[in-house]
Amino acid sequence: MATRTQARESVIGLLYAYDLGNDEITKFVDEILEEKKIRNNQKEFALNLFNGTIKNLSTIDDQIKAFITQGNLEDIGSVEKSILRLAIYEILFENLPKAVIINEAIELSKRLASDGAPKFVNAILDQVKKG
Repeated sequence: MATRTQARESVIGLLYAYDLGNDEITKFVDEILEEKKIRNNQKEFALNLFNGTIKNLSTIDDQIKAFITQGNLEDIGSVEKSILRLAIYEILFENLPKAVIINEAIELSKRLASDGAPKFVNAILDQVKKG
């Protein structure tokens, strides 16, 4: 059975594809999650995260823009942006411990993103958490 971490990782992949302009990805979310063996409760969790993030994208992006100290939203790598978007969605809209969400985002950025990503992700999410 898939873990929440695996579900989040799959959602990051979907958000990444969406960010690169593949709007059609929304039609294939079920199939992609099934291929990655994300099923049952974890599939519901992943679908909720993906759909919620897409639905609230402008609010989430406004949060990112508010706390970027250099450059702008377009300067952030797509993987890092996808990790931030997912974590900010969870912080703002889900009833989960914020420390857990931030730690998970940092761990995923260590595995999936560039070397400087964990520090960057932590800095942005810490500001979002503080409101």
